[in-house]
Amino acid sequence: MLAAFSAERRVQGLAEIAAAARLTAGSAQRCVHTLVQLGYLRRVARLHGWALTPKTLDIGYPYLAGHTVLEQATMHLADLNHATGESVSLSEPDGVEMVFIARFPSHKRFFIHMSVGRRLPMYCTAAGRAYLSALPRPEVRAILERSTLRKLTTHTLQDIPRIIDIIDAARELGYAWASQECYLGDLTIGAPILGKGGRPVAAVNLSGPTSRWTLEKLRAQLAPLLLETASAASGHAAATLDA
Repeated sequence: MLAAFSAERRVQGLAEIAAAARLTAGSAQRCVHTLVQLGYLRRVARLHGWALTPKTLDIGYPYLAGHTVLEQATMHLADLNHATGESVSLSEPDGVEMVFIARFPSHKRFFIHMSVGRRLPMYCTAAGRAYLSALPRPEVRAILERSTLRKLTTHTLQDIPRIIDIIDAARELGYAWASQECYLGDLTIGAPILGKGGRPVAAVNLSGPTSRWTLEKLRAQLAPLLLETASAASGHAAATLDA
C-alpha cells in the first residue's frame, strides 16, 4: 500500500490507491484506515485524498543506519565530492534497477535533484552499467533481457548489443558512462564497489552538467578520481563484508 505512492503520485484518492496496490475498494479503505491510525498516512481534504507522512521514513532509516557499505564509503564519497565539486552518489542494485542510498550534491548550480531512495534503470545509467560490468556476461544479458528498455530521453540506448558493448568497455576501463540517457543535460560516470570475491555490491556515480562538461572532458579529468574512490570503498567493503 505504501509503495503505491511516489514522487509523481504524492496525493491519491481511494480509487487510485486501490488500483495501484491491486486491491478492492473495500480492502483499500480498510488499509488506509489502519495506516492513518498508525500515523503513516494523513488525509488531504482539499485534494480529496491521502498522502504519506514523515513517519514512513522510520521504515527506511534503520536500513540505512545499519548499512555497512554506506558507512564505510561515506568518507570517500565526501572526498570525491569535495575534490570535483560535482554531484556524487552511491547506489545499490535491486532487481533491474539501482537505488540511491547516498547523495552529495554539486557545490555549483545543478538542475537535477536526486533524493535518497530514487530508483533508476541499470541499462541506461552509469551506476547501473558499472555494476553490471563487474558481473559475468551471462548475468548481464539476463538482467538486460528482464529490463523494460524505455526511451527516457532522445539519447537513451535501447539496443542490448550496443549497451553490452559499453559494459564490456567499462569492464576493461574500470568505469562506465552515460550521456544524457536519463536526464537531458546530465553526463555521468560510475564505477563498481566490490565486496567479497570481487562481486559488485554497489556503485559510485559522479554527475556533471553539459553546461560545464563534455563527456570526453568528464571522463578524462574525473574518471581517475572516481576510480580511486571506488577502489578505496571496495577495500573497506570487502574487508568488512568478509568479517
